Amino acid sequence: MVWSWRRGRPSARRLGVFLAVVFLILFLRYRLSLSESMYPPSGFDWSKQQLRYPINESDMSRPPQGPLQNLQRVQYRFQRAAFVPDARTKSRRDAVRDAFLRCWKSYTEHALPHDELMPVSLTGKDTFGGWAATMVDALDTLLIMDLKDEFRAMLPLVGALDWANTPLTSINVFETTIRYLGGMLSAYDLSGEPVILQKAIELGDLLYVAFDTPNHMPPFWFDFRDAKKGTQQAGTSDPSASPCSLSLEFTRLSQLTGDIRYFDAIERIKHFLERTQDTTQLPGLWPVFIDFAREDPTRSADFSLGAQADSLYEYLPKMSALLGGRDPAYEKMYRSAMAAAEKHILFRPMLPGGDDILFSGNARVRDKEAADGGVDTIPEGQHLGCFVGGMFGLGGKLFGIKSHVETAERLTRGCMWAYASFPTGIMPEVFGMLSCPSLDGCAWDEDRWDSEKKHPKGFKHVRDPRYILRPEAIESVFLLYRMTGKAEYQEAAWRMFTAIQDATATERANSAIMDVTVESSNATTKLDSMESFWMAETLKYFYLIFSPPDLVSLDEFVFNTEAHPFRRPDR
Repeated sequence: MVWSWRRGRPSARRLGVFLAVVFLILFLRYRLSLSESMYPPSGFDWSKQQLRYPINESDMSRPPQGPLQNLQRVQYRFQRAAFVPDARTKSRRDAVRDAFLRCWKSYTEHALPHDELMPVSLTGKDTFGGWAATMVDALDTLLIMDLKDEFRAMLPLVGALDWANTPLTSINVFETTIRYLGGMLSAYDLSGEPVILQKAIELGDLLYVAFDTPNHMPPFWFDFRDAKKGTQQAGTSDPSASPCSLSLEFTRLSQLTGDIRYFDAIERIKHFLERTQDTTQLPGLWPVFIDFAREDPTRSADFSLGAQADSLYEYLPKMSALLGGRDPAYEKMYRSAMAAAEKHILFRPMLPGGDDILFSGNARVRDKEAADGGVDTIPEGQHLGCFVGGMFGLGGKLFGIKSHVETAERLTRGCMWAYASFPTGIMPEVFGMLSCPSLDGCAWDEDRWDSEKKHPKGFKHVRDPRYILRPEAIESVFLLYRMTGKAEYQEAAWRMFTAIQDATATERANSAIMDVTVESSNATTKLDSMESFWMAETLKYFYLIFSPPDLVSLDEFVFNTEAHPFRRPDR
């Protein structure tokens, strides 16, 4: 406490603040203890697991404290009219909400407590431990869509979750963190329901044991038997995104509970990233696969912002936001990584109309000593890579990098253009393009395009023509709308939503489809799959882009990679 000695006692204002904080802590502890008495804990208490490689509390890193740093405003300063949607915008938002409710009803009737609904056969399946992944993943969507009755109906099921009750012998650390832990932390941030935090802490304690390895790097798969025996090892060729995309969730759990163990665990990964960023074969970027056991990122020559690496980069500006700008390491790593990405990963397609759009591709280091630099940019795009526009926009806004916001718009318009290029109005999972030698563009060369393959002009191949209800394109469209205020992004979102509905709707829900290149939406083949991110991410972003901009403001929240908003430090 800070004392005011002018009258020999604490200032009344500061004393009031102090007492209010003490009351709040005691109140939250009371509510949590009440929740624990109402809902039984999981069958195995991982917080009591004896660790093979324990860390003394005195050696642990704590979340940075002190004044918030000068992160800049993210959201556009909307006019007052935007906070009262017109009839057309409201009807579009209602259409998205209706689509969500249709899927939610089918899931709760035909699949719950399984992880996912099979939307054609109307049965349930378990893909992520059997802990009702879709329910947990969509809790915050229920709150955002003001479906309070549906949310309250799920609380007893959340309270009954038993992280020890699974037929699996191991779980995916990354997916469990972003879907389950992220989903519960966000739902708690939005609701304050103590049972949700109780279950998040239980799961956090389970996941924390994954860091009990000789170098405290978690494995890709958390094997329960190895963990209990103390024989876990970090992987020798794991996706770089897996251990390097746990930081938002573990940090938020530390912020909410005051338990520094979770933050300390991911802080060690941050130090690894800092230490190795300039040692890789493509300095500034980390390869898609890394030997985490030896902490050696130098052996792989393949780099990407897409699958297997994506959220490593996404979390750099997001961690800066969640920490209130107090740790400059994340901005420094972001700037260095994006400089390398602009040089070697981003590409501009060669198009007949010369559209000024960009995509995120891949890079392979061929020969570092070659006269041309020895790095090949591979112009292969992914639907998964469409998040990159939003990431550039967020970094550009937070750190005041105007050129990154411009790049973000070019990337986001690239994905909007790709959606519109196919007969179904949806872009495919993986595709190759004809590229220009630089981001400045080039003239169309008809001879380079193989018309025999019957792809839209500009495309070389469509290696994976599926659409699996992914959110990354609408994610960036939503974020760029909130950052720029441009109505064109709302219009693009509506076209995307109607195209997806036309092509993926089943009798009772929505399904992934086999091929977006078929001649019409009526000809799509349904794959009987509806991953939890459809209701956790895709429909949430569609709903938010047609909602008042103060609903989950980007200046108050930061989204994890599963679209779960975490509350940022109060300015």
